Amino acid sequence: MHLTGTQWPSVAPGGLPRYFAGLFGALRRRADLEVSAAAFGAPEAGGTSWGPDAGSTLTRVRASRRPAPSGTRVLDRHFALFGPAPHDARLVTHFHGPWALESAAAGEGRVAVALKALIERARYRGSDRFVVLSQAFADVLVERYGADRGLVAVIPPGVDLERFPAAAVPDGPPRVLCVRRLERRMGIDVLLDAWRGVRARHPLARLDVVGDGPLGRELTERTAELGIADTVTLVGPIDDAELARRYAAATVTVVPSRSWEGFGLVALESLAAGRAPVVTDIGGLPDAVRGLEPDLVVPATDAEALAHRLVAALDGDRPGVAACRAYAERFGWATAAERHADLYRAVAA
Repeated sequence: MHLTGTQWPSVAPGGLPRYFAGLFGALRRRADLEVSAAAFGAPEAGGTSWGPDAGSTLTRVRASRRPAPSGTRVLDRHFALFGPAPHDARLVTHFHGPWALESAAAGEGRVAVALKALIERARYRGSDRFVVLSQAFADVLVERYGADRGLVAVIPPGVDLERFPAAAVPDGPPRVLCVRRLERRMGIDVLLDAWRGVRARHPLARLDVVGDGPLGRELTERTAELGIADTVTLVGPIDDAELARRYAAATVTVVPSRSWEGFGLVALESLAAGRAPVVTDIGGLPDAVRGLEPDLVVPATDAEALAHRLVAALDGDRPGVAACRAYAERFGWATAAERHADLYRAVAA
């Protein structure tokens, strides 16, 4: 079994690298599998690196085409652009999102978007099986890319339950935590518009936005325009230890989005830490909370609805620490790894 990704979390601690490393680690802990993995940057234990995540796109593509280890029976590719051809191996493709359409939503030009769409279709061709994190992305893969629905397996992600321990909600002024990349499709602008309504009901509440991205300056200016700069902090990127501390300090979390969400690993991390996440009804995000409390889901671009639900959560209308943690335990990495192992065995047979 050989997994190929984009970057190891040492380079980019965002959703896809965290998922890739989490799955690899869980598969390595199984005695019935021999598994290897490669991506850019300093690797996790047992993994390998294609080198630094630097240079031109062409340079990185060439570096990533390093052959899989001899004897590899199943190649599990997690990003269309990178990784070797399967040759004699069976090919499993993880569809984490429509790369071209996500780029369009982020404002990239038509030529770049069209090129990415061509690359995606070429690299998906010949896949023996696909893995998606939610039914929403299974539908995208079938309807937008023409995949055979019978070849698509829906396997929700796992969450590192040890990395994000549950803790009691602290006393003091309420604090809302948002962990999102600062780009257009993440809907941080809608959250800031909603925050005015939250502040009207909870004037001492604080909003911490963790993450980086191209909209940092624009969002900073927006907080000033809305008159909320004194209660909003754009924290920037942080490491896992600090993220765990931020979850422990929060009263509730929020996961806004405008488009193309496969599942929302941050929602699971929040639940593991015992904090209820308010999410928007985009892609697979509702799947992260539907079995716990369906009314944690609000319309994606409705700032008023988001404000109303956050106010209610801060007023106490939210699942408690124990309920959140118990729900997160349904998504442990061991469960996800078991389902992947079954799929790999079926593909290799």
